[in-house]
Amino acid sequence: MCESFAKDLLAWYDAHARVLPWRISPADRAKGVMPDPYRIWLSEVMLQQTTVAAVKDYFNRFTTRWPDVAALAAAADADVMAEWAGLGYYARARNLLACARAVTSAGGFPKTEAGLLALPGVGPYTAAAIASIAFDLPAVVVDGNVERVTSRIFAMNDPLPAARPKLRDLAAELSPRERPGDYAQAMMDLGATICTPRNPACTICPVFSHCAARRLGIAAELPRKAPKAAKPERAGVVYIARRPSDGAWLIETRPEKGLLGGMPGFPGSDWVAGAAPAHEPPLTADWLTLNGEVRHTFTHFHLSLQVRIARSDAAPRQGEWRADFSPSALPTVMRKAWDLAAPQFHEF
Repeated sequence: MCESFAKDLLAWYDAHARVLPWRISPADRAKGVMPDPYRIWLSEVMLQQTTVAAVKDYFNRFTTRWPDVAALAAAADADVMAEWAGLGYYARARNLLACARAVTSAGGFPKTEAGLLALPGVGPYTAAAIASIAFDLPAVVVDGNVERVTSRIFAMNDPLPAARPKLRDLAAELSPRERPGDYAQAMMDLGATICTPRNPACTICPVFSHCAARRLGIAAELPRKAPKAAKPERAGVVYIARRPSDGAWLIETRPEKGLLGGMPGFPGSDWVAGAAPAHEPPLTADWLTLNGEVRHTFTHFHLSLQVRIARSDAAPRQGEWRADFSPSALPTVMRKAWDLAAPQFHEF
């Protein structure tokens, strides 16, 4: 099955490959055009836990501003973090810079899966994706799309996440040594467009004859997943202040390690379980607590933030006055706080 599966899948990919800004088409690949590993690496980092639709504009802005890995390596941290704002999972942006600088220092991307895996922020999936797509090496690339396709092809009922090692072994059985880069992208495209999580389009699937789950009538039920634990709730307070004398805003740069590391934001309390904690404001002012709250969900918890605003010329105990503040540089949770507070400053 393995050889015929890859043959059928690649024939479909040659005719129906998605057009993506980081991708070399199968026709150009057949002519010997190779992808830029910088663009493959950048796209894979951006796509972690993010959709293609959300990534395209970010990718185009990044590659316009920093067209190669050396340009990105030379960029100011704050500039990169500002461009990343809204993509979430901000540790990826910090690792992006560390990796770009390591690659530039080494004179280019390693051309082995092991070498790629040694780079900052590059895990097994990203290393395999770069190895196969950028260098056409026979690496086994397994993302969520590939897990789903593989579980259905083999009618594998074991639930995720415990089933992942077994699914990787099964994906390796299917992977060909010829055209591994195109094959990896074909599997991703199949999962994204036909073998979708809900209502898979089995009647037009190019590999339906190989699919055990289709024959059993259980394709839409796979992959099975273990029940998720409920996310805990946390709460906090955030303070948004403006200095009347020059219009500057009170901004805090978060610590490099931890959530939203290195990102600009507004001073506030710790985020704790239960009610928002008592917290000394970052400066002396008549603080107004706004109606409503900010709700945001992180990977491991839900967060609610109480927003307080003030105008003051006092010296801050936390954060600093910034006249060059731009809301576009804020991470999503802080942008939500800004969106709640900004209209109030016209009336406050």
